[in-house]
Amino acid sequence: MSDILRAATAWELQSMLAPYVERKVPVEIIGSGSKSRIGRPMQTAATISTASMHGIWMYEPTELVMSAHSGTPLVQIEAALASNNQMLAFEPIDLGPTSGGPRGTLTIGSVFACNSSGSRRAATGAARDHLLGIEAVDGRGSMFRSGGRVMKNVTGYDLCRGVAGSWGTLAILTEVTFKVLPAPEKTATLVYHDLPDDIGVELMCAAMRLPYEVSGTVHLPKNVAGRLEHAALADAGHAITALRIENFEKSVDYRTQAMREALKVYGEPTIIGSMNSLEFWGELRRLSVMPYDPETCLWRVSTAPMMGPKVVASIRRHMPTEVMYDWSGGLIWIEVPASADAGASDIRRAVAVHGGHATLIRADQSVRSAVEVFQPQSPLAERMMGGLKAVFDPMRMLNPGRMYANI
Repeated sequence: MSDILRAATAWELQSMLAPYVERKVPVEIIGSGSKSRIGRPMQTAATISTASMHGIWMYEPTELVMSAHSGTPLVQIEAALASNNQMLAFEPIDLGPTSGGPRGTLTIGSVFACNSSGSRRAATGAARDHLLGIEAVDGRGSMFRSGGRVMKNVTGYDLCRGVAGSWGTLAILTEVTFKVLPAPEKTATLVYHDLPDDIGVELMCAAMRLPYEVSGTVHLPKNVAGRLEHAALADAGHAITALRIENFEKSVDYRTQAMREALKVYGEPTIIGSMNSLEFWGELRRLSVMPYDPETCLWRVSTAPMMGPKVVASIRRHMPTEVMYDWSGGLIWIEVPASADAGASDIRRAVAVHGGHATLIRADQSVRSAVEVFQPQSPLAERMMGGLKAVFDPMRMLNPGRMYANI
């Protein structure tokens, strides 16, 4: 990476990109750079940052919609929403600290470019499900728009969903328009203690089936729970299984008691109030229990919820692991010892047997060069992704090879 170019406007970004397009020389696209250590290493002539393209230019609280330039810091977005008792319902997760990058520097464009979604995703959908419209620059240097300010504006091909989660390999986001939701009046977390992984996942799945609108479920085995910043939970010395309930105060109080009764076979939970709940789930958004460690590698594995413990058990036959279960067991963060392939062969074998996909989040650059970082695609999916790349970025100008060698 030789040069870093910082565009302040969309037309300036186009002018910066133009000479590289003319020479057919690829560039790296970043926001703040917090996730620059995730993905396959790239060979590029320059880096173009959108972090200087910031500002909220449209916010209508009564319409539950906001538009912002892609480089707008997430903290600015959430501060503006909090002033009106609103929030991003998909609870974007910050991968910066766990991958060796800075903490709290996420931009709203990178949130959607990487489809960053936290614990509430299982209840409210992923980041891409809340994206209404985009303005972006493709690999030819041409600007395009897609979507609008309401879901019914989306007709034909939904380019927003295609670009979301593409990690900057298809287009450079310059503006995003997205849905917001009212923030809950009260939050409560039911914490169950000392359950083994399979029973903890069973509890989370049972809670999600109840008619009480559980908005987050997580299971932390003993060693990982001990890493929490929340002293009372960390010092307990055993595994914890947490269930979150949010809404109006009276509704939360009623549903908390109803949940305790419905799930009493799993034991008596500790009830954590709003302030401590916000701190606890805020920790999970930062993945504080999976801190950066060059001696370990970190995988993100998505599978069917009840398959989570089986996937982990299969991997543990080959290497020691520390894990965190989210999404009722459907999302597993797996920390393994550093090795030449980060345990890729054994982890992908376990995922192939039990179903799902695995992404390598943290590993040395040499490892990320040698193994598939993102889940290998089926022939059909590979053709589809290749087709999208041919339309958006035919000369492979934008983040070439970051996800896959030919994308």
